[in-house]
Amino acid sequence: MGGGDAGPEAAAAAAAEQEAKRAAAAAYDYEADPRWADYWSNVLVPPHLAARPDVIAHFRRKFYQRFIDRDLVVEPMSTTGSTQPSRPDIRSSPSASSESVRARNSGSSSRSAAPPPAAPQAGAANPLRFDAKTIHFSVNAWVLVVAGLGMLPILPKHLADRACKLSLLGTVLSSGYSLYSTYGKPRELNMAAIQGWLQSVLGAKDFIHLMFSLLLVTSQLHLKIAALPVFCWALDHVARFLRRNFSRSSFYRGYLEEPCLWVETNNTTLSLLSSNAELALGFLLIISLFSWRRNFIQTFMYWNVLKMMYRAPVTSSYHQSAWAKIGRTVNPYIDRYAPFLQTPISMVQRWWLR
Repeated sequence: MGGGDAGPEAAAAAAAEQEAKRAAAAAYDYEADPRWADYWSNVLVPPHLAARPDVIAHFRRKFYQRFIDRDLVVEPMSTTGSTQPSRPDIRSSPSASSESVRARNSGSSSRSAAPPPAAPQAGAANPLRFDAKTIHFSVNAWVLVVAGLGMLPILPKHLADRACKLSLLGTVLSSGYSLYSTYGKPRELNMAAIQGWLQSVLGAKDFIHLMFSLLLVTSQLHLKIAALPVFCWALDHVARFLRRNFSRSSFYRGYLEEPCLWVETNNTTLSLLSSNAELALGFLLIISLFSWRRNFIQTFMYWNVLKMMYRAPVTSSYHQSAWAKIGRTVNPYIDRYAPFLQTPISMVQRWWLR
């Protein structure tokens, strides 16, 4: 008797535990966690679904499962919603009953006719389907490979420069597509509509990546360090796509699961590495102003992109940490050996924080 009652009691306890975990996930302060903004900006959701509360709640539970509590069970989001028309009840229709009677009376004529082809099941997934998300993943995988080749010191300079340019061009395509699929396009081609659309995408990570890549892919300078942020962004996207879509593959479990898990675990380290590379690139562009390849407009625009990264929620914590480290290192030397630089530095800081 005791063994027979253990099953329902255990099931009730597990259900109560999951209910408590779901309540904790619902009460979690996602806006205060910088990882949520990074996670949500990389979720590909159609624009007409991105504002629905059930969609946001579903992805918040997935975020909570990944970063906070892995024991939380997240049920798959239903693909049938209120926007789909409901099927009429065939049993309540008299015309359907007469049609079934005529079908039974047709006899041999029905047997002689060829059966119609079976409709594909909605739940059957084709692992080889080359949809938009797979194309997006393929572009990022290509960027990952060519950016890695461009940073290799053993590669000839002309090949390394070409690989860096190709990785930047791939990032332009990838971030542009992600921006379009998430935010769409301006409703009208007038200044007011374009301005409103720009205000909605201004702090998005894809927009920042797009501006970064567009500025550098058109530059005459060939700086290998420009491939490092692109490599980190592509690595993060590829690892997340593989973990989400190939977790049941034997090849993935044997060879790719540990690297992908390492990327997910060290996401903060990769973001800090990318931020430091972006700042180093900005200082290299300032140094390039003293060479024959100088470009004042491009340098000024790139520093505006860095200013955007400093303020955008998805990148601000990493850039502010990098700038704080630079300040702790440089300020003592300026105070001791070059105090006359404090006035121009304070002017630059006022422009930066404006």
